Amino acid sequence: METLNSLMTANNSLSPFWLWTFFGIAVVILLAADLFWFNRKNEEPHFWHTLWICIAYIAAALLFGIFVWIEDGPEKGMDYYTGYLLEKSLSMDNIFVMSMIFASLGVPKMYQHRVLFWGIIGALIMRGILIGIGDALVVKFHWVLYLFSAFLIYTGVKMLLTKEEETGNIKDSKIYKIVSKFFHVTHEIHGERFFHKQNGKHYITPLFFALLIIETMDVVFALDSIPAIFLVTTDVYIVYTSNIFAILGLRALYFLLAAIISKFAYLKPAISIILIFIGVKIFLPKLGITIHEWQSLTVTLGLLTGGILLSLFKKAPNAGK
Repeated sequence: METLNSLMTANNSLSPFWLWTFFGIAVVILLAADLFWFNRKNEEPHFWHTLWICIAYIAAALLFGIFVWIEDGPEKGMDYYTGYLLEKSLSMDNIFVMSMIFASLGVPKMYQHRVLFWGIIGALIMRGILIGIGDALVVKFHWVLYLFSAFLIYTGVKMLLTKEEETGNIKDSKIYKIVSKFFHVTHEIHGERFFHKQNGKHYITPLFFALLIIETMDVVFALDSIPAIFLVTTDVYIVYTSNIFAILGLRALYFLLAAIISKFAYLKPAISIILIFIGVKIFLPKLGITIHEWQSLTVTLGLLTGGILLSLFKKAPNAGK
């Protein structure tokens, strides 16, 4: 119960309103920069342009972590960084799925950033709702953290043991068939438009369909990521800010990694072990083992770095072929 009580302590004092205001202003500035500066035109993203945007988002997230560290103390700061790394690593699956969705629906790269921008706006809202639900459950039924732990261990083991399977065409999926029954769907691209009117009928374009599926998948992925972050900390401010900063840079990260994400063969096993570690951590005090915030951060960062480096070294022998 000692670890459970320490996790619950964060809920006893909500962050001041001005901290939420500062975070809100930071998010609005980043979204405005993304819409009106980083991606002003519908054009295919260039590597160096995308790289600098990705660096800018990561820098903003790290600077915000320093702000949390100064205002709330080093323990909260380390919780924020652990949560950010955890959410960022779990978003790698989103990148693969988004790539598959765009390829299946034939959405050109020059319009993909529009879909992802509105997808991120939707994710900000949905994550807020899901985190609110998670917080209410933890406050009222504190034992739900043990359920989160068991679910996370199960997910991590399943990811570790399940072989990668080739994903089918999105047009054969159930969600595509269900939406097609209720709405007129056009398979043609009509510029950057989400809807198209023809012969008096309104049609959903592939861009809106991609947006709809991406939003649905984000909810699915959140069922893994939100229990994971609640096992790092139950401070809603840390949970939400680390989640959102990880999501904000997802669009730039997608354009940077979409073509090579499948090459990181050891990244998924590393993420699996992180999930198992986070899930097991709550039970360790019963064995007389205490895991501190800096240790959680070190393990998370070490496993992610190790997974990336191992993947790169694995590819090296075939580089000349």
